[in-house]
Amino acid sequence: MNVLCKKKIKAYKDYLNENLSKKRYTHSLNVAKVAVELAKEFDGDEDKCYLAGLLHDVSKELDVEKQLDYVNTSQRDVSEVEKNAQPLYHAIAGAEQTKELFEINDEDVLNAIRYHTVARENMSKTEKIIYLSDLVSEDRDYKDVKKMRKLAFSDLDKAMLEALKFSITDSVEKGNTIPQSTLLAYNQYAFMLKQRKE
Repeated sequence: MNVLCKKKIKAYKDYLNENLSKKRYTHSLNVAKVAVELAKEFDGDEDKCYLAGLLHDVSKELDVEKQLDYVNTSQRDVSEVEKNAQPLYHAIAGAEQTKELFEINDEDVLNAIRYHTVARENMSKTEKIIYLSDLVSEDRDYKDVKKMRKLAFSDLDKAMLEALKFSITDSVEKGNTIPQSTLLAYNQYAFMLKQRKE
């Protein structure tokens, strides 16, 4: 890492190792690793991508009430759908906890953590990389993961469209609600890629 102090990284890893299951900790390391690879491929900020990838699930195994406290006190834009969907709490809580616990104030890093589950319109390169890294990390083994990995390394925007299709389809099949930000992101990429073809 260029900018990031090794001592700080060790502290972040120690915290994650103590507060996450072995599986979740391994996932966090894998996401950070692929995030750096994608940053190299697409001229992103390797330090920011590593940091956001490492910490994206920092709140995943926090007590649900504590996660909800973070959600309810967040100054970030949080929709009613998110406030009523427990699996989405950890991303919002993660941004707040990262700022509070580690004194990380970089908005690009915090937004990448905040939106790694739901996405949004006009995502930064760092945000897109973390969203996709979470989906294609080494530990993922769903049916089309190899195809998704290949796409992620060839075209970030096409990969985002496919990832959002996957996420929305999965939510619909499970009967889950879908945040407005996810739909807006999907529409943006669908429109963008349609225009590219014309």
